[in-house]
Amino acid sequence: MAVDRRNSVVVDAAGVAFEVNGVSAEFPWQEIRSVHYRPGPSGRHLMMGVVHLDGVFYECVVEARPSGRMQEWFARLPAVLGYYRPMG
Repeated sequence: MAVDRRNSVVVDAAGVAFEVNGVSAEFPWQEIRSVHYRPGPSGRHLMMGVVHLDGVFYECVVEARPSGRMQEWFARLPAVLGYYRPMG
């Protein structure tokens, strides 16, 4: 889970969920083609994107505060995605 004051990203057994300014979107694993993440241009934001099976791209940006939080998220994301994302 990555959370700031306005936005959040949750990756769990059900899939990926975004909340952006109070609006939620849930993406079950069976509807996800791929998941991408990277730091924002300033290095202080996690940018996570989901590509839906129909090719539509959805993105959520979460601010990493305190500054060490970004390293925490990036250290854990590969294992979390590897654990929850079904193979094949």
